[in-house]
Amino acid sequence: MHQSETREASPVSEKSPELILELWGVRYQVKDVSRSIDFYTKQLGFKLDHKNLPAFGQVSIPKLKLILSGPGASGSRPMPGGVPQAAGGWNRVILHVANLEDCIAKLKRAGLQFRNQMETGPGGKQILLEDPDGNPIELFEPARRH
Repeated sequence: MHQSETREASPVSEKSPELILELWGVRYQVKDVSRSIDFYTKQLGFKLDHKNLPAFGQVSIPKLKLILSGPGASGSRPMPGGVPQAAGGWNRVILHVANLEDCIAKLKRAGLQFRNQMETGPGGKQILLEDPDGNPIELFEPARRH
């Protein structure tokens, strides 16, 4: 196949059930599940849904389940060829906040780490907070529409 050629995807049969049912959640690779549970519940107000230490935890807020996979969890196993899964990339959850400036001030007082300064664009304001393993969390305040 040449680079200019594209492969057409076969459509899912109209008679088959829906392929994707819903968003289930977001998985983060973490080094210490207990520490991550404390961070998300105590610093950001998530609810603890369940845990199976030291391998797994799940925390949530309305409309989001965050799955925390520690070393040894099935969701942390190496890829074929032995490539390890690791924390701290650039994919991230985006959490809607009402007043980003106040949120940043409160989290800085608590000693939390940010990757950048607040950015403002046509869609709103955002900043990247880091969890204890360096996973980014985007805090986002949408622009007000008139």
